[in-house]
Amino acid sequence: MKRHTLAAALATTALVVFSLPALAENKGPNVDPAATGTKGGVATIALAQELYELGMANKDALTVLTAAKLAGSVEVKEVEQKKETKGEETAGQEDGAEAPVDAATMMASAKELAGEDEVLAGLIEDAQAEGSRGRIGGASSTRSKLPAGKTDVWEVPFYGNSYAELAVVGDGDANLDVLVTDENGNTICYDVSWSDKVYCDFVPSWNGYFYVTVENRGSKRNTYYLMTN
Repeated sequence: MKRHTLAAALATTALVVFSLPALAENKGPNVDPAATGTKGGVATIALAQELYELGMANKDALTVLTAAKLAGSVEVKEVEQKKETKGEETAGQEDGAEAPVDAATMMASAKELAGEDEVLAGLIEDAQAEGSRGRIGGASSTRSKLPAGKTDVWEVPFYGNSYAELAVVGDGDANLDVLVTDENGNTICYDVSWSDKVYCDFVPSWNGYFYVTVENRGSKRNTYYLMTN
């Protein structure tokens, strides 16, 4: 698989996709290095979260509004995924937020940042009036409350020769490290940046399970969404 980073797709997070040599027949990475796909709802949600974080850091109402419009443009379906949680919970940690920010929260933040700016206020009103018209689908999410010191391991199936997207979207309370492997243990995606927002896309060569390991390296609980297409 060709090397790429989330910065190329989503501007900031340092996500690296490795290309590993085949170890044996059907034992190499379950990835078609020549295949490509079109980014969908999962990428849009991931980008919205990145933009919101950037906009809030810079107190930029327009960036936050853009994030809100992107987040509101995707219809997300809640699903169940198989998960195992390991490790010892860090003692004395604080509870974090109950979920990552949603489109409504982003819109409210944009309105607050806009203040008395009539132009921005008008843009926000137009976006609120437009609502969820024309929403795209193709994104599923599962929520997990992961205490500091513990690790979730998800088992996610993807079809061969079909574009696969997944993202981990945290609530901002703690750093999450993410590793994605195939059923043979080959690394597909790996992220150890100081972030809790990670996006990964690839095309499997055959039908198979992929294992998404999410480790809370912070000092408080992080409630995050695992998102897939």
